[in-house]
Amino acid sequence: MAALLGPRIYSCCNCRNPVSHHDDVISKAFQGRNGRAFLFSHVIQINILVGPKEDRQLMTGLHTVADVYCSNCQEVLGWKYERAYEATQKYKEGKYILEKSKIMKEDW
Repeated sequence: MAALLGPRIYSCCNCRNPVSHHDDVISKAFQGRNGRAFLFSHVIQINILVGPKEDRQLMTGLHTVADVYCSNCQEVLGWKYERAYEATQKYKEGKYILEKSKIMKEDW
């Protein structure tokens, strides 16, 4: 499946379901629940499920987020920023955090 999507794909580390393209990485300098995380502009929508929205106090302030799951195995991969309350954090809205420990590189 990853070969059909092109080179440099990130996949779920549990089931290898393709979840995002390397070209959609905005930053690799984020912190997730389990360590390092990447900020993505987009994910492969058909391979990601978005959970319910909730307010969560993160390192950079209060945000409304929704956990994101692999559509194949339901592994929690990170979260989607739905709303940022601080003006300096608004650039995150609509973007995704995928935890490095939950994804793997395919076709590199």
